Amino acid sequence: MTRKLAAAALVILGAAIVWFNSGHDAQSVMVEVDVPELGATEQEGAELFAAQCASCHGPNAAGKDGVGPPLVHVIYEPGHHSDMSFFLAARMGVRAHHWSFGNMPAQPQVSDADVAKIVTYIRALQRANGIY
Repeated sequence: MTRKLAAAALVILGAAIVWFNSGHDAQSVMVEVDVPELGATEQEGAELFAAQCASCHGPNAAGKDGVGPPLVHVIYEPGHHSDMSFFLAARMGVRAHHWSFGNMPAQPQVSDADVAKIVTYIRALQRANGIY
C-alpha cells in the first residue's frame, strides 16, 4: 500500500511540475502569437526584442501576465500606435493608459536604429496575427 501511495504522489507531483512549467504561472504569456518566417531585419529585431524588451513584454511580444502588455494586440495596430509611438516610448517612457501594469520607463540603452528593427519585427508579428 505504501508503494502505491508513493507512486501516486510522484505522478501527481510530476503532473504539477509539467503544468507549472507549461506557462501556468503568475508571469505566463497573455496572447498566443504565430511567428512568421522572418527576413534579415526582422530577425535582427527579434534578437534585439528578446534582449531588450521580452523581460516585460514577453517572448514574441505576447505580453507577460502581471508584468507588461502584449504588443501583438489590436491596441498597438499601426492606426492607433504609429511606429513613432515606439520610438517615443523608448526615449521618454510611457505613462500607463491602456493597461494596469504601471508606467514604462525610458529605455535609453536602445538606439534609434535598434528601435527601428524592433518595430519592424513587431509589425511582422502583428501582420502574421491579423493586426494591420
